[in-house]
Amino acid sequence: MSDPSALTPLAPPRPKKRDVHGWLIFDKPVGMTSTHAVAIIKRVLRAKKAGHAGTLDPLASGCLPIALGEATKTVPFVMDGQKAYRFTVTWGAETNTDDTEGVVTKSSALRPSREAVAALLPRFTGAIQQVPPQFSAIKIDGERAYDLAREGEGVALEPREVIIDALDIVAHDDTCTVLEAHCGKGTYVRAIARDLGRALGCFGHVTALRRMRVGPFTEDDFVTHEDLTLTLEDAEAQEAHLADLVLEVERGLHDLPALDVSKGDAARLKRGQSVIMRGRDAPIMEGYVCVRSGADLIAIGAMEGAELHPHRVFNLG
Repeated sequence: MSDPSALTPLAPPRPKKRDVHGWLIFDKPVGMTSTHAVAIIKRVLRAKKAGHAGTLDPLASGCLPIALGEATKTVPFVMDGQKAYRFTVTWGAETNTDDTEGVVTKSSALRPSREAVAALLPRFTGAIQQVPPQFSAIKIDGERAYDLAREGEGVALEPREVIIDALDIVAHDDTCTVLEAHCGKGTYVRAIARDLGRALGCFGHVTALRRMRVGPFTEDDFVTHEDLTLTLEDAEAQEAHLADLVLEVERGLHDLPALDVSKGDAARLKRGQSVIMRGRDAPIMEGYVCVRSGADLIAIGAMEGAELHPHRVFNLG
């Protein structure tokens, strides 16, 4: 009797994973989770390692920086950078999530004029105290606020200082206002909509949200789903097309001071050893620096006086 397993067709071998290092700035569409976006890019590029710099909600679109390989070491520095959002606030209702996913908790027949909205915007710029939305990822006694809120528990979140560098009106009509915010880490756009609505006495919630910038990455860097799924007949051209979508690792360190070291010092840093910067040309700086040796990216270093300590070492060779 023949072996039944011999009649079962073999599954095609999985494509071999490879080392891919750099940043891909995905223009995430509405409806897709950030985790799913990372999975798509990891599969298309056959990358061994990937992660994103800042979750973008499924209801939001736009800038989702995805770090590949050694670029994952630069994620914290990208996340600390300035963000830019364009969002629509619909007036007349506040929801428990401060967006369209929640249920209406307060409503009003009032609708603000453009002038009334504009007059309040200075109150929401600069260093302000902001209470995060109840449905947020902030942890309370080890539990995420959104998990507690979904279970019906009252969530008391403390106000925290955030920096909003600019908040401007893009468009306005009888029902909603489109705003653009440039802000620092930890700012919640949904909270801006909620607090504006309360201050205007008409209530409001976010009905559309697009992130336009994260740190050094802007709309000029965006890669769409169509760019990723473009299929070329020639395999070599296909590989070249995908490679062109990936930005260099160093782009994630754009905001750090640059420091060039000798080949000898570079070798010591790569071994995890600190080096002393000597001579009249020794840099006078403190904090994190982007360390290069000629054309090679070596490490994220930490300067303390004249001593340079390796914080994260890159293995790009």
